[in-house]
Amino acid sequence: MPVAFPFSAIVTQDEMKLAILIAATDQSIGGVLVFGDRGTGKSTAIRALAALLPNMRVIDKCVYNCDPDANAGGLCDSCRERKTNGAVKTRKVQVPVVDLPLGATEDRVIGALDLESALTRGEKAFEPGLLARAHRGFLYIDEVNLLEDHLVDALLDVAASGENVVEREGLSVRHPARFVLVGSGNPEEGELRPQLLDRFGLSVEVKTPQDLATRMQVVRLRDEFERDPEAFVAKWKRKDSKVRNQLVKAKERLSEVEVPDATLERAAQLCMKLGTDGLRGELTLIRAARALAALEGETSVNEEHLKRVAPPALRHRLRRNVLDDAGSTTRVERAIQELFGS
Repeated sequence: MPVAFPFSAIVTQDEMKLAILIAATDQSIGGVLVFGDRGTGKSTAIRALAALLPNMRVIDKCVYNCDPDANAGGLCDSCRERKTNGAVKTRKVQVPVVDLPLGATEDRVIGALDLESALTRGEKAFEPGLLARAHRGFLYIDEVNLLEDHLVDALLDVAASGENVVEREGLSVRHPARFVLVGSGNPEEGELRPQLLDRFGLSVEVKTPQDLATRMQVVRLRDEFERDPEAFVAKWKRKDSKVRNQLVKAKERLSEVEVPDATLERAAQLCMKLGTDGLRGELTLIRAARALAALEGETSVNEEHLKRVAPPALRHRLRRNVLDDAGSTTRVERAIQELFGS
């Protein structure tokens, strides 16, 4: 298995790293969209985080990596039946990171039913797809803005329900499919469909560093890693362990973090000021702020948390304004300044 670049060794892309940590802390946020230049560490960051996470417990011999602590609604049919009949064996596996290629067929993504087996032998044979492999992990789509429409439709259905349903000729198979969706791309190569754009909880803009010292540092670290990956990973092991512990504790305390009414009011005011459609902006903003508070060991969400997560939570939810040619990030920052002050 290839050695992943250490998460803590990624420099300059602080907003992207924080957004990924927030999405990993609370999967209900809806994943992360990363737009920007090629070669800025987008795929490196997501693989680094997955390698950083502690192994997860799964039900033994389950192709979907079902959670042994999940209720019946969060299990596949086989695991639900096995738990009903008694205790199940468990094992630990690495958190999956699954790549969704642009040219993938629908059957490869959602899975395929074997109609011949069903018709000739009466067996419901199902070949799980990429969505099954990504359950409880990360689904990574590079060049997400170039994804074919039929795959976008399939992703939207699963992202909304947390369940993948495959139906062919009167046969139906369903299984849990909850994952952190991470998409990356270059905005110059095409826009993302609004329906899919809205499903991403956080949106991050990454750029090639422009100062000489930072560029030299990035190249030096990457070269050192490629010359001796094991030694480089060992060198950064302590810092990665700190990030891992921070994330584990954040997930444990997340449900205990409170959102005061005053903070909720501020979040709603900010979304109203920006004119975001619907209430998904407020929900994502609050969830992201709560996850950030949990990561920082806080027990309550405050205005500073809101201000820090507002740009990634809201910049992709703004309507175009023909009277304001400022970029979405600038508009969010301006609204924060007007509402919260310095």
